[in-house]
Amino acid sequence: MTDAVLVDTPAEGVRRITLNRPDKRNALNHAVRGGVLDALREADEDPEVRVSIIRGAGSCFSAGYELGDGNEGHDLPYFTPGGEGFWPRHVTDAWMSIWDLAKPVIAQVHGWCLAGGSELATGCDLVYVSDDARIGYPAVRFGVPDMQFHAWFLGPRAAMEMMLTGDWISGEDAVRLGWANRVFPADRLDDEVLAMAERIALVPPDIAQLNKRTVHRAMDVMGLRTAIRSGTELCALGVHQPTFRAFLGDAGIDGAVGGERTDGGSLTEALQRRDEPFGDYRTGGGTEPS
Repeated sequence: MTDAVLVDTPAEGVRRITLNRPDKRNALNHAVRGGVLDALREADEDPEVRVSIIRGAGSCFSAGYELGDGNEGHDLPYFTPGGEGFWPRHVTDAWMSIWDLAKPVIAQVHGWCLAGGSELATGCDLVYVSDDARIGYPAVRFGVPDMQFHAWFLGPRAAMEMMLTGDWISGEDAVRLGWANRVFPADRLDDEVLAMAERIALVPPDIAQLNKRTVHRAMDVMGLRTAIRSGTELCALGVHQPTFRAFLGDAGIDGAVGGERTDGGSLTEALQRRDEPFGDYRTGGGTEPS
């Protein structure tokens, strides 16, 4: 297990997985993504575990995928067939695989939960947020989301607004719109989520896994999985648009997300220029991600 992911057992039957790159706002590099999936699979195979929690260390859950040089020295954590749309298929397959695990997985979200971080949280079976949570997808200001969950979990109107502005929503709004289950004060989030996990762990796992499956089967029948898979093709189309290609050049990134750094451009400056007209995220004051 990588140091970028910590695993502990805070209560009987409960496995807790912590994204541990607080200095990078838990950016999801290859090591973190692989570590999370490995820990979840180990928990699924462990007869002593009945439910898992995923949370972030430091000030937030996750600010999204690694766009800098944090993937250097790390291989892709799992195989995905190559070709057009590789990256969105690669990450979407991972988060949707959480639905197919036997045991429930909880996302414990505080602070920023952006882009790829919101995809990871959405892939979990339950989402509990703090009152300081901020959920958004600022990358729509230069590209197309990898995992198109928004219309399903926010409703089409709120999803459209987020897709056309890149604005974030609060933890309270995330609950109101249906993306999250409940919101708690930030200083109580750990205790409240653990209490819910312990309550879930009281249900025998042979029954819990079937009940989890009934909900996901219904979502499949409604077309959610197919719609998300179709969305990866729009993301693949997005990387060929002039705006996206110009951003990569401005940021000094060779290729799509996960590509190698080049000598030209500054990622931080490119992201600041992206957000400057909106006055948020990197340009909105000291509470914004850096």
